[in-house]
This record gives sequence, C-alpha cells and structure tokens, in this order.
Amino acid sequence: MFDEIDRKIIDILQREADKTVGEIAEAVNLSHTPCWRRIKRMEDMGFIRNRVVLIDRKMANIPMTIFISVKAPRHAIEWLDEFRKQIRDIPEVTEAYRLTGDTDYLLRIVVPDIETYDQVYKNLISRLEFSDINSSIAMEEMKFTTALPTKYM
Repeated sequence: MFDEIDRKIIDILQREADKTVGEIAEAVNLSHTPCWRRIKRMEDMGFIRNRVVLIDRKMANIPMTIFISVKAPRHAIEWLDEFRKQIRDIPEVTEAYRLTGDTDYLLRIVVPDIETYDQVYKNLISRLEFSDINSSIAMEEMKFTTALPTKYM
C-alpha cells in the first residue's frame, strides 16, 4: 500500500504540514506532480485526515496537564454514549480513551491552573454519575509528539 517514498512524505508532513509540494518533492527526490498525486491519494483515501497547527500550551496560558482516570458506575451502552456526549462538550478534555483493566476511561485535560481544573471537575461530575474518579497532575512533559511511526505502514 505504501512504499518508502510515501513513508518519507508522511514523515515530512507530520513534522511540517505547511511544507509546499515542491519542497516535499525535492526532499523525497520526486518531481512536483507525482509527489502531489501521492499526497492527494493519501488524502482521498482518508489516510491523511487533517492538517493542523500545534499551539504552544504555555504561550496559550494552558500549561497544566491533568490525567483523569474514570471508573464507570455500570457497563452499559447508554452510559457510554452519554459519557461520550458529555466529554465532547468540554473543550479542556483534549483526549479520551476507553481502557481495559481497573480503569475504564482515561481523559487528558489541559487547563491554566488548579482552580480551572476544579471547575472542569465539578462540571464533569454534575453531568454524569461515576463510580470513581482519580486525577493525576503531570509534573513534566517528557515527550510529546503527534507524529506516528511510519515503519509499520
């Protein structure tokens, strides 16, 4: 499905989505049109879902990351659907995962300070019933990337 040139194109786009097709083509040793066709194919097939701008959280006054582990009061589709709906409406929830093991769900929250987190927490617990919620404040961001490894493609 993907060859080495496709992987190189993806590596470039994951680091710098604003690169021109000409710059990408030069970097992967292709001419402009074949490079554009490869990128267009990956977009059309849905492999490239979107191109975004990453904001510096500290400069945006949102330096705090908090992880919330959630235990559901019951395992029912209705509760899960309502949970999905509720967290979708909370902009501070930037990631959410359904897990195996002791924790049912893990949320990543970004906020400017603990007072704002408390408001988000109260908002969350006012919307839905939980069996348990546990919060962990990230002390240091040791690695953060949105780039996926391309060696498995």
